[in-house]
Amino acid sequence: MCLYLARMPTVHCVRCGQTRERMAFQPFNTELGRRVYEQVCGVCWAEWLQTQQQLINHYGLNLREQQSKEFLWSNMEQFLLKTAPPAAG
Repeated sequence: MCLYLARMPTVHCVRCGQTRERMAFQPFNTELGRRVYEQVCGVCWAEWLQTQQQLINHYGLNLREQQSKEFLWSNMEQFLLKTAPPAAG
């Protein structure tokens, strides 16, 4: 009996620099979600999910508040896409 196991598509991850399996799905339907899906591997996404939980717990974030969501999106972009932190104004 021969089983065919389909391989997940790969992506050259901008965070770790390795070619690994892509995430199974786009995390959210926004431009940032599309960029993360196209540029980040599943391993780094899993690392972000752990970091996100730590941020939520440490800062006591209420995800019903827009300010908390924006804080997480900004941190996610910095963590996964290595963008520069926002300039203090």
